[in-house]
Amino acid sequence: MGIYEKLGVNTIINAVGNGTAIGGSIMRPEVFAAMEEASRSFVRLPELLDNAGRRVAELAGVEAAYITSGAAAGVTIAVAACMAGSDDAKVHQLPNTDGLKDEVIIQVMQRNYYELMIRLAGAKLIEVGLANHSYPWHVESAINEQTAAIVHFVAYSPSQDLPVESVIEIAHKHGLPVIVDAAAELPPFSNLRRYADMGADLTIFSGGKGLRGPQSSGLILGRKDLVEACAEHASPNHGVGRPMKVGKEEVIGLVTAVELFASEEFAQAELESYEERTAFIVEALSHTPGVVASRDTAPPSFLSDLSGAAPEGVPVAQVEWQEATIPKSNEEVRQELAEGSPAIIAALSQNGIILAPHTLQPGEDRIVAARVAHVLTR
Repeated sequence: MGIYEKLGVNTIINAVGNGTAIGGSIMRPEVFAAMEEASRSFVRLPELLDNAGRRVAELAGVEAAYITSGAAAGVTIAVAACMAGSDDAKVHQLPNTDGLKDEVIIQVMQRNYYELMIRLAGAKLIEVGLANHSYPWHVESAINEQTAAIVHFVAYSPSQDLPVESVIEIAHKHGLPVIVDAAAELPPFSNLRRYADMGADLTIFSGGKGLRGPQSSGLILGRKDLVEACAEHASPNHGVGRPMKVGKEEVIGLVTAVELFASEEFAQAELESYEERTAFIVEALSHTPGVVASRDTAPPSFLSDLSGAAPEGVPVAQVEWQEATIPKSNEEVRQELAEGSPAIIAALSQNGIILAPHTLQPGEDRIVAARVAHVLTR
């Protein structure tokens, strides 16, 4: 029996993308090997975090970097840094924000579960904009002497809200930092510096999604002074981020993942494998009566209800059908796939399902295509 079977846990085929609730990603063998080597020695963690951050920043092309226990932890730590900086007294005062700038602005259309990470630092959430649109004056009118930062969640940013470039322009006009949560916006590798190049002060990524590093890892990239402040609020120091501990193994694993991801040859080979898997699924399902399968590109912020994500630019297979020909709703099809053996997790689209290739393992594209065809024709 496998290690999951011993615990009575079934493995799944992930055709929806990288999501925490379904295991993040599959680490590359090189990452696992680096973590195993790291586990055999003791080190001073502050020194490791400092040197690892410099290496990641060098590879990404940004001022500074800090490794966290995940993107969610990164949001809390980044907000704490914007409120209290590196002042020891203020670091240890949080989450009590008396006497500190403690208001963080977020567009109302971006409200999501991860806003809790802002409040964990002690900040007050200030919502701006309408339910279906945001204008620059919405943000500007909310800025006052208590504003500490503006947070922009890329994955929850619809086309009707204020784009991140406009948010950065407004914030910097008032001398405010912008924190961009871009947890799942990888690949491509260039996205590691994309938001910093726009002017974002801190950008947060998950280490266990597109980077294929340890799931319990993440990155904060950006301004050197703010990144240094982040370190003061995080483990092994004793700020609000102390419980969000990242181990020496995860640090080494994430640095290794970034080094691999930085290789253009490596990244190109991965993208080609995504295209091949998508093409196979589309071709196989195109021969199924009543089914229309096509290659598409994942839209920005494409999310499933399991928080799986296909970053912008990653190919996906769109599968649609007419219920007059195939009398099953897309929810019924997804449910049948999830309850089969092996279980296949897919995402819903407006008129069908979406199959993401970047979390499929070799050979699983064939299993997915066959199972989808079977469910639609049964």
